[in-house]
Amino acid sequence: MQLIETTEDLSKFCQKLATREFICVDLEFLREHSYFAKLCLIQISSTEESAAIDPLAPDIDLQSFFDLMQNQSVTKVFHSGRQDIEIIYNQSGKIPAPLFDTQIAAQAAGFGEAISYENLVGHILHIELDKSSRLSDWSKRPLSSKQLEYALSDVTHLTKIYQYLKTWLENNNRIDWIKDELNELKDEKLYQPSPQEAWKRIRHRSHNAFFLTTLRELASWREQRAIAKNTPRQSFIKDDVLLNICAAFPKDKTELAAVRGMRSDLARGKIGDEIIEVLQHTGNLKPKDYVIPPITKELPNVNTALLELLKLLLKVVAHQQKITPHMLASEEELKIFCSDDNTNPLFMTGWRYEIFGCKAEQIRRGEIAVAYTPQTHEFNFIAVSK
Repeated sequence: MQLIETTEDLSKFCQKLATREFICVDLEFLREHSYFAKLCLIQISSTEESAAIDPLAPDIDLQSFFDLMQNQSVTKVFHSGRQDIEIIYNQSGKIPAPLFDTQIAAQAAGFGEAISYENLVGHILHIELDKSSRLSDWSKRPLSSKQLEYALSDVTHLTKIYQYLKTWLENNNRIDWIKDELNELKDEKLYQPSPQEAWKRIRHRSHNAFFLTTLRELASWREQRAIAKNTPRQSFIKDDVLLNICAAFPKDKTELAAVRGMRSDLARGKIGDEIIEVLQHTGNLKPKDYVIPPITKELPNVNTALLELLKLLLKVVAHQQKITPHMLASEEELKIFCSDDNTNPLFMTGWRYEIFGCKAEQIRRGEIAVAYTPQTHEFNFIAVSK
């Protein structure tokens, strides 16, 4: 096992990797005590070599690693890579490219939705991973040989997984099936904090515009404070307390201290001043600046019977193709498709149209029907006589 702890060794290792067609990447990190993840270990493997890189080593500069992440001739392979990509983006300002995600690829290859790395290794390589080091504190040094062996297994097996999935997708003409999902991982907005959107992650039952506006402003304040202090957003005000403040809408720090769950020392200190300032600002907003409560209602002109038939069609086609239904279409897209003949959802283009959209179109026009064969337990599509 190679552990890289110096800038010179890292540079030499990255020079080797720059000649490879692809490399597999995984990160170990901690984020329990900070807003931004603390990068603790980098694991990289190719078909030729593998190593762990210690980003906490005193004599190391990660720039050659970040340069490698931008090498356009080397594909960077991740498994469920969103968090890893976010860390690399936050530290370097750039998204690794080109990239490939084996969890996304596995969905198109019939392994179900969000399959874990452990299960994928079991299914494809018939290897049972030792996960006893999974909950290690990766920030503590020195790292044991057992920890390093566990960490490197997350990329050494991934080289074979990637080759298997890529070959399978190419042989079955499905490599284009994952392009949309991979392109989503390239969107920088996915990794940039958005304080004004933070309230949408908080579970609540209110449809009151002023309550939701108060929640938006308080959640945005909490998010900005957490970012500035690099501390977890709920470390000083938890979600349920934030909702209680919205409901009570205290006018001063004394009333704030009386809010259920609110610590009196925080209420009477600087945080209390900041909360009251946010509430005062919210109280001065014009109704036109309020959150528009989400309205859950059916789209007009939706043929509910047709919708149920299309949902059945979606399940049948997804089962036949051994992929998850959401890769083909969402229920909202189906509703719009039922209510508007001129709509052009994603499933009416490209490969989705070939296997699902064309059949949805034929069903909407009454040209085909779904038939079940009890003897074979299969569904088929038959032409409708007119």
